[in-house]
Amino acid sequence: MFASSPDSSGARGSVRSAAVVNSEIRALWGRAGSALSPAEQERYQRLLVEWAAAVRADVVEAA
Repeated sequence: MFASSPDSSGARGSVRSAAVVNSEIRALWGRAGSALSPAEQERYQRLLVEWAAAVRADVVEAA
């Protein structure tokens, strides 16, 4: 689906916290302004997938 990157959670075998990933998403949009380049769009999509995994991990841990 998405190309993996060296900093993706799958490559490391663990999930970063949702807060850390959310911070990266906010920084990406802050740098990009109102539009993302194609490369930034790909990065954003990978970050969204990672963020969703982190949220799921937080829910499982809380249960």
